[in-house]
Amino acid sequence: MIKVFCCLPAKRMIEYNLLVKSVCSNWRLVLSTAAIVMIVILVILIIALVALTILGKRAQKRQEEQQAQMEAVKQSISMLIIDKKRMRINEAGLPAAVMENTPKLLRRSKLPILKVKVGPQIMNLVCDEKIFDSVPVKKEVKAEVSGIYVISVRGIRGGNAAPEEKKKGFWKDLVAKAQEKAGAKPIK
Repeated sequence: MIKVFCCLPAKRMIEYNLLVKSVCSNWRLVLSTAAIVMIVILVILIIALVALTILGKRAQKRQEEQQAQMEAVKQSISMLIIDKKRMRINEAGLPAAVMENTPKLLRRSKLPILKVKVGPQIMNLVCDEKIFDSVPVKKEVKAEVSGIYVISVRGIRGGNAAPEEKKKGFWKDLVAKAQEKAGAKPIK
């Protein structure tokens, strides 16, 4: 029962207490603070999930359109790959038009950049993230290029381009050595 202390006459105070008591018992509307906070958080999470789903679908459509456009414009070029690095756009030596059209947040991120020789000309190209590890260095390859973007790479001499072996981290190397001493199978 909720008691209200005010300067109302006693009869009105009793009526008010009865009204509050009947509402609470009939509707069971008394919620604790924690329950209200949890409901608000749940509503906010549902709204965020719906918004992210809508934005994700839009981004996926945009990416599919860009991929189709790149597939339509791609060319097959023979090139010698001199070097490959992850660099910022302003350090990569890309054309000024690329710098102007790049969003400001993306300018600070590192992109996979290939330094290649196409005929007598040496140029820097942006590589697809999926194939960057499999691109051989100091070898001649046949590449699918769309503008300054390398889509795929195939080796000309010596078959397909093989990915370089990655250097193991300290802990993985330590675990592999311990398992080798113990006679267990190595972890991949």
